Amino acid sequence: MTTDATPGLALPVVDAELADRLRDRLAVVEEALAEHVRGSADFITEAAGHLMSAGGKRFRPLLVLLAAETGPHADSEQVRTAACVVELTHLASLYHDDVMDEAALRRGADSANARWDNHVAILTGDFLFSRSSELTADLGPDAVRIQARTFSRLVQGQVLETVKPAPGQDPLEHYLDVVAGKTGSLIATSARYGAMFGGAPAEVVEALTAYGELVGSAFQLSDDILDIASESVESGKTPGTDLREGVPTLPVLLALRSADPADARLHELLGQDLSDDAAHAETLALLRAHPAMDQARAYVKNQAQDAKQLLVALPEGPVRDALEAFADVVAVRSA
Repeated sequence: MTTDATPGLALPVVDAELADRLRDRLAVVEEALAEHVRGSADFITEAAGHLMSAGGKRFRPLLVLLAAETGPHADSEQVRTAACVVELTHLASLYHDDVMDEAALRRGADSANARWDNHVAILTGDFLFSRSSELTADLGPDAVRIQARTFSRLVQGQVLETVKPAPGQDPLEHYLDVVAGKTGSLIATSARYGAMFGGAPAEVVEALTAYGELVGSAFQLSDDILDIASESVESGKTPGTDLREGVPTLPVLLALRSADPADARLHELLGQDLSDDAAHAETLALLRAHPAMDQARAYVKNQAQDAKQLLVALPEGPVRDALEAFADVVAVRSA
């Protein structure tokens, strides 16, 4: 994830002492992750470490470390283990995602399926999931139960992304379920693990879990808007990638809900193959001018605001400030 964050951190942490603590602890987690991706053979280690060495913001483990600051045991071994659990789970899902999407690149490097093949990528993802499960077992039965439910939601989100909505189901509702499963679930667990193993009160654990679900989903939805609204020079990627690939996202689904006769041409374009450059450019221009873009921004802003309101359960201070600031970043990044 890319945010207007503190240098070296994927979250906007203003307090210098807190930022320093988080950097130091994240460095320890990074060293542990390098050990956890080691396999019984060099090839397994190379494949499992491929995406990790390609970079990434480590947002999820950082959220674990930040949430742990709400309790008295922020620097415990359990917190560090939980940070590794969520990052390994995330990395594993990326291997599987790239196979499903037939992606050639990930984080600026060859995807595992492009460098080797689909079989290697899938089995490497499985290996990382198993490593994550091993570590979760060290955290106790409650963590195992949470991880199993999170994994179930994540996989179901990945599967639902590949199928059409059920008969009679609202396509937008279907898509929001996909986003909540694929993205919101693991970010919610990241915040929950941090608060749990940091020793925070139950009401804080509950509030941070709900916060993670909302802000995580909102961040993904804001990416949907940026995919259409941003120029490539601003976003670092080609505009309308999801559109060209036929992936229905929040602005598209909102535009398709419109009953305005003036939208007939846009609806026609959205129902056809947009691999043609001219058709793609026309669709992108029509979407950028459509009220659905502002509707999508308002939806994301409301989710981010709802996430902020949950933080009243936390004591005032730099941790709460950082979490509120991140929700603000989510709310305005697609404006």
